[in-house]
Amino acid sequence: MDRKSVKVVVAGGFGTGKTTLVGSVSEIPPLTTEEVLTQASVGVDDITGVEDKTSTTVALDFGRITITPDVVLYLFGTPGQDRFWFIWDELAQGAVGAIVLVDTRRLGTSFPAIDYFERRGIPFVAAVNRFYGECLYSEEEIRTALKLDPSVPLLWCDARDRSSSKKALIELVRHAMARLPVST
Repeated sequence: MDRKSVKVVVAGGFGTGKTTLVGSVSEIPPLTTEEVLTQASVGVDDITGVEDKTSTTVALDFGRITITPDVVLYLFGTPGQDRFWFIWDELAQGAVGAIVLVDTRRLGTSFPAIDYFERRGIPFVAAVNRFYGECLYSEEEIRTALKLDPSVPLLWCDARDRSSSKKALIELVRHAMARLPVST
């Protein structure tokens, strides 16, 4: 059997739920590189809005979903802090697209991920993670604040919920496929 693999990146700022999303949809126990936040990160990592966070991804998260016997989706979650962004180029290489998780309590943490994928022409969707409760902003307000191109899908998800995370992945694949050149 000639197996095909599809690579998807899950990105976003520190504490937006990337590890949680990968873990919620992966059919295998996800590989995570979570480490305990230490005093060394004080003044380096901005934990405003996520003060209760005790660990962080320092390299990547990895999960897998078998779509069909011959198609496998590989998920790569990025670290959120800017001091680990050098890893993003390796993780994004060959990806069909990305889910950028958005925390509306800290919209500014989404800008670097959105910029990253826009500059490289990698299709992405912006997924507002609702695991912190109801969002106080409308889709239009979020879209405007993030300066999202109208062609970029904006959706709501709960990274803890397998079904919700799967819907975000499906939306990303649809968006990426719609950008493929039409063959005649």
